[in-house]
Amino acid sequence: MNDYQELRINVNPCSDVVTDVLAAMLADAGYESFVPDEQGLTAYIKCELYDAEAVQQVIDTFPIKSLKFDFSATFVEGQDWNSEWEKNYFQPIIIDDKCVIHSSFHTDFPKCEYDIVIDPKMAFGTGHHATTSQIIKQLLSQELNGLRVMDMGTGTGILAVLAAMRGAVVDAVEIDEMAYLNAVENVKINHHPEINVMLGDATRLPDEPVYDILLANINRNIIMGDIDKYAAAVKSGGKIILSGFYQEDIPMLEDEAAKYSLKRIGDTQMNNWACLILQKE
Repeated sequence: MNDYQELRINVNPCSDVVTDVLAAMLADAGYESFVPDEQGLTAYIKCELYDAEAVQQVIDTFPIKSLKFDFSATFVEGQDWNSEWEKNYFQPIIIDDKCVIHSSFHTDFPKCEYDIVIDPKMAFGTGHHATTSQIIKQLLSQELNGLRVMDMGTGTGILAVLAAMRGAVVDAVEIDEMAYLNAVENVKINHHPEINVMLGDATRLPDEPVYDILLANINRNIIMGDIDKYAAAVKSGGKIILSGFYQEDIPMLEDEAAKYSLKRIGDTQMNNWACLILQKE
């Protein structure tokens, strides 16, 4: 079990927009999990990757210059993190009154058509973040029965599980080994062991178009670098649903996507986090 550094950043004044931007900047610096609150943000990174100077650089380059920051870091053993997350951070969430997401230790949650159990460990993706919840809404609004779906950067496996629950044949890829193992565990907990979870990156995608829908909730830079591989793996008329970036990033992604016969057919936004829907011509 990997050991982690728990980074605490207090911000004054603080807002949802501030913590969202801070989380995105820290994600680019290697941080894996984020817990925002009214005073700031708690984030987690593997011990060997922690760098106080990198944190200071994030603060120094933060786009809103009038804010006051202070930060501290605390060593956290991997197993201790799991316990703390379960006890304090992950609460049940309901999306569109159709899908409830909770952990195996939760007992008080409403009944919904789709009941997903996620024990998140260190993996990202409980449905609470605007990027994950927007893709969940897309999956709930579309007919998936019999379609073949790829979930890139699957994290906890939550999107893969929902797609399988809705009748899709699902593959999933995750680059982080701990997240990969967590996704494998979660697909079993939800009784969908047929989901093919693979360890790796976009090189695991086939060269021929086999998917009806490809999901990628990652970040802008990775999407920009891999969108050619996404396009190659999707059938003509198929969709690519992207999130993990801001509303203002859409024109850049749309321009890059157009190089690979991908056309923007819709988008949504939540707290300035965007979800972009593309279709292959």
